[in-house]
Amino acid sequence: MLADPAGAGPVERAEDRPEPVPPEEYTLYDQVIQTKFLTSRTSLVMIERLTVTRLGPEERNPPDRAYFDENRFFEGRLEPDLVADFLLKTRRPSRLEAKFHFGVPYRFVSDGELEEPEVSLGPIPAEFSPTDLAQDAPPTIGILEFSRVGFNRREDQALIYVGDNRPDGSGAGLLVLLHRRGRVWTIVNTEVLWVARREE
Repeated sequence: MLADPAGAGPVERAEDRPEPVPPEEYTLYDQVIQTKFLTSRTSLVMIERLTVTRLGPEERNPPDRAYFDENRFFEGRLEPDLVADFLLKTRRPSRLEAKFHFGVPYRFVSDGELEEPEVSLGPIPAEFSPTDLAQDAPPTIGILEFSRVGFNRREDQALIYVGDNRPDGSGAGLLVLLHRRGRVWTIVNTEVLWVARREE
């Protein structure tokens, strides 16, 4: 951080700013949001601006290979190169941009504060219809936080972490495995990493 010569406080250097998330990862974020969180009653989705480096509120450090070996997510069948790419990308935060297209208005959250709106209703994908909305999705969505998307070398498997942190203290963290057939990504499995109950 540098001091602003005008005395307005520290100025963020370009090299200190988190790099933006690449455009190709948003299709997978959209798929996770549509499948796991949206209902016909969802009117707004709140998303943390920066991607996470820790997979849960109790985790102190970014995940490493030992973390995956110990927990044997998805019965230990994750491809090593998929895990390696995921771990590499979760070492530091990246910046999410207004490139989501899941058909519901969304707002970004930074440092616990709701940002000014910069998006409205995003275009609804041609292959998406209201009947695709998850029937078991929660009626309310907290603030969603995402990791970067890890890919295997063939780029036909992907791994994403998503956390749902709600105002009442409840929430959950999911590790989501996706597979690409042709140009279409689908969720093939989900592991629950943590669950928080509502505060009484």
